[in-house]
Amino acid sequence: MEGAIARWYDKSTRKDMERFRTLATRLRAVLPQGGDMLEVAPGPGYVTIEMAKGGAFRVTGLDISQTMVELARKNAAEAGVEADFRQGNVSAMPFPDESFDLLACSAAFKNFSEPRRALQEMYRVLRPGGTAVILDLRKDVPMSAIRRYFRTVGLSTFERWMTLATFRLLLLRRAYTRAQFERMLTDIPFREKEVRNDEIGVELWLRK
Repeated sequence: MEGAIARWYDKSTRKDMERFRTLATRLRAVLPQGGDMLEVAPGPGYVTIEMAKGGAFRVTGLDISQTMVELARKNAAEAGVEADFRQGNVSAMPFPDESFDLLACSAAFKNFSEPRRALQEMYRVLRPGGTAVILDLRKDVPMSAIRRYFRTVGLSTFERWMTLATFRLLLLRRAYTRAQFERMLTDIPFREKEVRNDEIGVELWLRK
């Protein structure tokens, strides 16, 4: 996602800040004070930026899109927080083994070209006892549930129509079911693996 499309995405997701704040609150509960967090595919960086507020954690974002990296750096500067946003591929992350206490990936896993390799890399860069949290759309969620969800988001009629069309024609086709995630995780040695459905998505809480 580059150029004008990335900038449209930044503008659109900015209206969903309450969701980003809620996720950041959940993530803070599992990240030790002074710990290191990596957000994979942070896009415009809003979750990472929320985590950086207060300076209790060291935060990093890794995105394959150069435009997204530039937008995230700009948004962090405007928020007055320190966050390290880098360009890179989740399937070959530019970090040493055991670099992070927490890894988060929200609404992006379905776009990875090598999903199992991405999970292996997530395991590699986590420290022992670290947690990976993956939140994404669930392939078998009905469109009626997606429509209900987006009634609560402050989008214009046109933006809502565009968003629902994107879900129907693109995102649901790429997404995974809970069972598919469980199969991908079979040979990856996370000590704890919790995979559960939520309103329109699936959550993975993985402990190394």
